Amino acid sequence: MLRMISVVGLLLLVIANPPATTAQPAVLDITGQALEPGVQYYILPSGTSGGGATLLNPNASCPLYVGLENRADATGLPVLFLPFVSDESIIRESSDFSISFFASSACDQPTDWALDNESDPTMTGRMLITTRQENAPSDFFRIARNGNAYKLRFCPTDVCPICKFRCGDIGVSIEDGKRLLALYVPALSVVFQRA
Repeated sequence: MLRMISVVGLLLLVIANPPATTAQPAVLDITGQALEPGVQYYILPSGTSGGGATLLNPNASCPLYVGLENRADATGLPVLFLPFVSDESIIRESSDFSISFFASSACDQPTDWALDNESDPTMTGRMLITTRQENAPSDFFRIARNGNAYKLRFCPTDVCPICKFRCGDIGVSIEDGKRLLALYVPALSVVFQRA
C-alpha cells in the first residue's frame, strides 16, 4: 500500500511539473550567431559549387526560379526567414519556415520560395524551387545539419502534421548552364551570412 502511494505521489509530481521539452538547436550563421526572423541573410554553398542563392529566369517567362549565382564570389540576393511558429525569436533546425528574397521581381510577383507544382518528379527525378505565394505547405522549408554546414529540406510537418509528404533534400539541378535549386537531388551544403 505504501509503495502504491509513493508511485501515485511520483506520478502527481510529474504531472504537476512535466519534464521540459527540448527545443531544436538554433541554426547558426558563419559567425556563430543564431539566425533571426526578419533579418537578411545570404544563403551560400559551403564548398566551391557556385555563388549565393538568387532569382533566375531559365525560360524567359514568369515565374522566376531559385538558383545559385555561377560565380563563386557572388553572394546572390539576401533572404528573410519567417518561422511557422510565429512567437519564435530564432530559426531552429528541423522547424518549418518560409523563405523570401529581400528583392523585387521583374515578374511583379512575390519572391517567396515554393515548390513548382508543374515540375513532375516522376519524369525528371526532381522538383524545382520557384517563387510565388500560395500560403500552402509547399511554401515551407526546413534546415538540417549537414556535417559542419547545413542543408535545406522540404518536409513541412509542423504546418500540416496529418499530411503525407515526400520529404527530401534541396540541391542543384543544372539546366542550360543555370544552377537551379531543386528537390529530390543530392543535398547542397550551405552556410548563412548576415547581409
